[in-house]
Formats: sequence, C-alpha cells, structure tokens
Amino acid sequence: MELGVQGLNAKAVIAPGHTARLARLAEELGYTSWWAGEHVVLPSPRVPAAPMEATDPILDPLVHLTFVAAVTTRMRLGTGIIILPQRNPLVLAKQAASLDVLSGGRLLLGVGAGYLEPELTAVGVDLATRGSRTDEYLDAMASLWHDPAPAFHGRHVSFDHVDAHPRPDNVRIVVGGHSPAAFRRAVSRGHGWFGTGGPDDLPRHLDGLRRAAAEVDRPAHLGQLEITYTQLDPVRLDRAAVDRYAALGVDRLVVYPLPLTDPDDVARFLEHHAGLGASTPSP
Repeated sequence: MELGVQGLNAKAVIAPGHTARLARLAEELGYTSWWAGEHVVLPSPRVPAAPMEATDPILDPLVHLTFVAAVTTRMRLGTGIIILPQRNPLVLAKQAASLDVLSGGRLLLGVGAGYLEPELTAVGVDLATRGSRTDEYLDAMASLWHDPAPAFHGRHVSFDHVDAHPRPDNVRIVVGGHSPAAFRRAVSRGHGWFGTGGPDDLPRHLDGLRRAAAEVDRPAHLGQLEITYTQLDPVRLDRAAVDRYAALGVDRLVVYPLPLTDPDDVARFLEHHAGLGASTPSP
C-alpha cells in the first residue's frame, strides 16, 4: 500500500518556500503521491456544508501541482478533487495534458461532481445538472485525448472537427464521491476511486463500489479499479489503522495533516506517518 499526502495547497503552507520544502521532504520520505483539492469560491458567510471559511486561502490545484512538479521528480501529482462540472472540459483537457507532459506522465486527475450549491451557482452551474455534466465532460475529455478524430455531441458539450496536442502521456482518471452515482462513475469511467472519511466508513463505501460493479460495465482498458482513501477522522494514523486499510484493499492511503496552520507541524506530521509504511515510488 502506497502513502500520499493531501491538502497542502491551502492555508498556512501555500507560500512557494513552504511548498518546495514540504514537497521535497515528502518525496524524500517515500510518499508516492501529492494531492491538491479545489474550491473556486466559497460561500460568505460560511454555510454548514462548506469545508473552509471563505477567507481561507486555497490555490488552484493545477497551478499548485505544476509548481510541485518542478521541485520533485517521482511523486504522482493528484487533484483531490477538481469539481468537474465547474470547468470547461476542453480547457481542462488542455491544462491536464500540459501538466502531464511537463511532469513526465505523473498526473492523477481526480474529479467529482461537487456538492456545495453556492459555489456551483456562482460559476453558473445548476446543482441538478452536475452529475450529467460530470459524465459528459469525462467522455468529452477522453475523446480529445485518445480519439484519432476527436468528437463529442451531448447535452452540455458538443464539438467535432477539432484536435488538441500534445496528447497526455499518462493521465489517469480518479473519480471521487460516496453516492451511488459516484460509485457507478468510478467503475465505468475511472482508473480509480477517491474516498474520504474515517476507518469505519470505508467498508460501506467498498460495498457501494461492489454494487456499482454489478450494475455497470467496466471497460477492459481501465484495468482494476484502484482505491485511494483519505482518512479525515481521526487525522493521525497508527499502525493498526494502516494495517486495517491494507487488509481492506486500499491501494493508496492519503494522509491529511490538518489544521494546516504551521509548516513545521506539517513537516513533523509527514515524518511521523512516513514511518507507518510509505513505499518508495518508482522513477
């Protein structure tokens, strides 16, 4: 089981010096992936569903990961997650391909449908269409990346007689979410699934994925579904928890060094958890 780190594109650790120091440290310690979340805007005043205050800084994940790519050589670079219906899929496909090429094929493009209605509304997306947009946008980007003559015609996006190069080296799609629709999307369109929660939540999510696998087809080219999981509660892990995740079949366990108020505390957190089983990534 590999070990990754999440969330260091936010709050007190976003300065370039802190990012470079912590990213290099994580890679030296054997972390195999570095994940960045997204909120384009946040409701002000804060509503209960919002994970952050509107005044908490959070960098765009693709911009942040491009910086991280420049100061590391091996770690996978993951978006955990991009809120896909808020993005133009052709523009995102170009951005993702560019980052993948510049990083030497290290991008893990984590996407989700989103849930925070004030944010979706502010960028012009109806909450009711977020699922159908997510599915269409994934299919549209796949055509642009892989088809000899890219084309897609759907309700929310339509194009043909266009192309975009360079094509990505190795973008892998990771679908986030805990709803039945998200589980079906992960099975049918994702190389992997990205979940969050505590150790007692994971068995329920894995059951959801198994039910989805019985309901939708999984294309052979996607291979086996990879399980990426971020523990949020409690934040700190011990050996028993790590062993339990491994036994449940987690491929990539991602730690989240909340509350992200002190870069030195984050460094100590990374050092502590690296001893719980991070494996050395392949170049």
